[in-house]
Amino acid sequence: MIKNKNFVKNYFMDLRCRKTECLYNNKYTCTAKSVKINNKIICSSYVKTNKQEPDTSRFIFDRAPDYAPQRDSKTANICCEANCLFNQNKCCEANGITVNPISNKPYCITFLKNDDKKSKIK
Repeated sequence: MIKNKNFVKNYFMDLRCRKTECLYNNKYTCTAKSVKINNKIICSSYVKTNKQEPDTSRFIFDRAPDYAPQRDSKTANICCEANCLFNQNKCCEANGITVNPISNKPYCITFLKNDDKKSKIK
């Protein structure tokens, strides 16, 4: 269960990551106790390690990659500073996130820009 002043989650989260050289990556599942996505949509929890796990996800149509199971949300805490639709008081309310290497940086591709049209309606 994730608790944030006015927000509680009670379900499984799918925390996927293709940054295979990250310390917290276990078969494309993030094992970090806390994940932080900064205002530039980059995972600041990423810690590069020397392990060289091959990225087999690009062969998904040839053979299924070996994925680790989903994590219980009781063990996952996703903090978000991005202007994202899923950002609820700096806590991600998505059912899970996916981090992909884009330009060699760990970007959260679950990001959906929050247009907040309510404030524009008069």
